[in-house]
Amino acid sequence: MTERMMILIAGPYRSGTGDDPVRMAANLARLEEAAFPIFAKGHVPMIGEWAALPILRGAGGGAVGSPPYDAVMHPTAHRLLAKCDGVLRLAGDSAGADQDVRIARERGLPVWFDLAEIPEATG
Repeated sequence: MTERMMILIAGPYRSGTGDDPVRMAANLARLEEAAFPIFAKGHVPMIGEWAALPILRGAGGGAVGSPPYDAVMHPTAHRLLAKCDGVLRLAGDSAGADQDVRIARERGLPVWFDLAEIPEATG
C-alpha cells in the first residue's frame, strides 16, 4: 500500500494518426480506459490532453501541428509532471509520451508500464 498519487497516463495521442481527428479521439479513448482502474486503486488519474485541449481552445484554438498547438500540448503535460507522483506509460510509439517518461525519471518519479504494477493506495 502507498499514499494516494496523481498518476499521469502517457501514450500515443497524435502519433501514428496522420492528424486524423477520429484516430486521435480513439487514442484519447484508449488513454482514458486506464483512468478508472487507476482511480479504483485509490489514486487520481491525469491525462495531459484533459488539461491541454481546453487550454488550447481558450487560446483561440489551433490546428494540429500549428504553433499554438505545439505551444500548449506537450508543455501542458510537462507542467503536470511537476505535480504528478508517477507515470503510467501505455504501449505504442509516442515521442511525447517517451519525453514524459524521461522527465519523470529525471525527477525520480516511478514509471509503470502495466496497470497491475501500480500499488493500491492506503486510506
